[in-house]
Amino acid sequence: MKKIKHPHVPDLDLMEDPWRVFRIMAEFVDGFDQMSKVGSAVSIFGSARIKPSSPYYRAAQQTSHLLVKAGYAIITGGGPSIMEAANKGAESAAGKSIGLNIDLPFEQKPNPHINHLINFHYFFCRKVCFVKYAKAFVIFPGGYGTLDELSESITLIQTQRMEPFPVILFGSKYWKGLLDWFRTSMLEEDCIEAKDLNILQVVDRPEDVVGIIKKFYSKKHGQ
Repeated sequence: MKKIKHPHVPDLDLMEDPWRVFRIMAEFVDGFDQMSKVGSAVSIFGSARIKPSSPYYRAAQQTSHLLVKAGYAIITGGGPSIMEAANKGAESAAGKSIGLNIDLPFEQKPNPHINHLINFHYFFCRKVCFVKYAKAFVIFPGGYGTLDELSESITLIQTQRMEPFPVILFGSKYWKGLLDWFRTSMLEEDCIEAKDLNILQVVDRPEDVVGIIKKFYSKKHGQ
């Protein structure tokens, strides 16, 4: 049955909106304050469902370890699986292991390898911190959430809303179907330009992740 609202009774949801703005502001202020002290960092994304026995889990751990040794802090979503592996790799290299945890209905618990935890209620506040404080994105196999982060980063670069930075897909076999669709359906229908495909790079080795990021910034600083 449709709920009928009396014209003289205030809408409590609308009354809450101004206060919700203050909560959003508080999340941004707290997130910006804490992340501003991190220094150069790389955001690593991936599934919360991949098992520790998976080669992708081990690769995420090794990638993170090598990035810390190269001078970067590691930022993840703070959860299990690929996120846990990345935080574990940062921890094993005695680096900054940051988790941007999100409140979810099924209660995502932070993994135990984080040494700097920030909790968020709003996805969009969390996403801003992922992008704003990262020198690169490394994206391992994942689901809708991972695709959301991928799409966010390449859209911002394509539309020149932020300066280009390395967006690296790990696992050529996993990402092949999506990339083929980019090259055929999207490109052939003129939904993107050929140069937009260059925003992404694909690797299969942790060492190649570090190499791409180093090369990008050495070239940028040289220019």
